[in-house]
Amino acid sequence: MEGLDRLRQIINDSNYIVFFGGAGVSTESGIPDFRSTDGLYSLKYKYPPETIVSHSFFRMRTDEFYDFYKEKMMALEAKPNKAHLKLAQWEAEGKLKAVITQNIDGLHQMAGSKEVLELHGSIHRNYCERCHAFYDAAYVKNSEGSPRCSECGGLIKPDVVLYEEGLDNQILQKSVYHISHADTLIIGGTSLVVYPAAGLIDYFRGKNLVVINKSPTSRDQQADLCLNGSIGEILGAL
Repeated sequence: MEGLDRLRQIINDSNYIVFFGGAGVSTESGIPDFRSTDGLYSLKYKYPPETIVSHSFFRMRTDEFYDFYKEKMMALEAKPNKAHLKLAQWEAEGKLKAVITQNIDGLHQMAGSKEVLELHGSIHRNYCERCHAFYDAAYVKNSEGSPRCSECGGLIKPDVVLYEEGLDNQILQKSVYHISHADTLIIGGTSLVVYPAAGLIDYFRGKNLVVINKSPTSRDQQADLCLNGSIGEILGAL
């Protein structure tokens, strides 16, 4: 593929790679995204997915929120793909310093990545709103209706950032630190339309900006290298 040799050279010459990824990294593991033609937004529901995964909908229609969330957003059988594995390998080799992800599936950690900054939280962390007891994803997925705490009966809420909720400030600060210190920033599998996450790219001052995505993004003009295609196939070929 054209550009693969250039990417290989960039990786070899880099000492502080940061990866910024979105839904396209997980679709190759069988997890649907929100915006593609066969993504969650194009499916027929009583309410738009964006409405269902909002804070106000969670409060007002909790059972309906969980029906959708458990069926469409908790892909517990998904496994890491070549992109996840390559990033974990680069981290183990000391080249990659952080993965910043908009995904909530935990596949980067499953692949072996250690420094994973989850901008939108994780399905694998769930807490009782009353007593703050921790519950794993399987407990939530297998619960009848809205999951309740076995200790106090309180409602369990997933530690994911819903629409209308703010991002974790500590995660944002760490992300800014890594991006601003990186010599190479690889943007992969994201349309860069979800803010404030996409705005983090503005903090990059390094040498190589690489964009790997199936469709054009708003940062293609700024990029030193643009690769159009499957991120799993591209990273897996290195």
